[in-house]
Amino acid sequence: MPVRLIALDIDGTLLNSRWQVSAANHAAIAEATRRGIEVALVTGRRYDFALPVAQQIAAPLTMIVNNGALIRSNDGHTHVRHVLPRAIAKDVLQLTLPWRDAAAAVFDRPRAEQVMIERFNADDSLRAGYYSRNKDFIAFATPLETCLTEDPIQVMFSGTVASVRAIESTLRAAPFAKDFTLAVTIYAKKDFAMIDVIKPNCSKGSSLAEWAAVRGIGREEILAIGDNHNDLEMLRFAGIPVVMANCVEELKSFGWHQTRSNDDDGVAAAIELFALTEATATCA
Repeated sequence: MPVRLIALDIDGTLLNSRWQVSAANHAAIAEATRRGIEVALVTGRRYDFALPVAQQIAAPLTMIVNNGALIRSNDGHTHVRHVLPRAIAKDVLQLTLPWRDAAAAVFDRPRAEQVMIERFNADDSLRAGYYSRNKDFIAFATPLETCLTEDPIQVMFSGTVASVRAIESTLRAAPFAKDFTLAVTIYAKKDFAMIDVIKPNCSKGSSLAEWAAVRGIGREEILAIGDNHNDLEMLRFAGIPVVMANCVEELKSFGWHQTRSNDDDGVAAAIELFALTEATATCA
């Protein structure tokens, strides 16, 4: 059956290690959209943080962002919005108080005060890059709980792998753990990790399924490509799941198709094989 929807993770998948969309990936996506195949960027990034990537491609794209909490067109039109109740966000922040420097509350706002933090250490090399690229969207609240004047999209934590794993363990043991979902992203080689705390039962996979139902697309008509833990539900849902050669080891354990790395045009190779030639063999 022909592919009608391609779901692409961004970091570690579509982007190479220089944070670029390669010419080969760009050409493959452009050809897919020319043939009428819908392409969705499915990412943990916020919409405004993902948009510069979409703008590199110059094709009509669906944007499933915030690990599934928002679905927008790249023209800014919102189709689906899932928020985390502010009471749960407050409980999450209070439970994780020892890691307050790692915490942020993220809101669906036009520009200012999208990302609220309590403080920022200029010497924090782990987060400096993110904050410098998003400074126009960041504001401060002390204590952080005071920013919860509306339901956020998510509560976000970032830091070393060990610190984020400790936060994850604390949250999974919370008496109210059923009231939220955790989306975890690990970059072991960089010793950097992130957790998004989002609405219960929300994930890249659930929102991809929701959007496919709206579009009248069957799961067997979906090609999904990812590299990290937060891509798991998306890959499980798609009829054609493909993992990157550089993906986390967990994803390799499912026996899914494996394409080349993000530095070797793995996205282009998968799109050409499964969508543009309608092949069913495993990616080389």
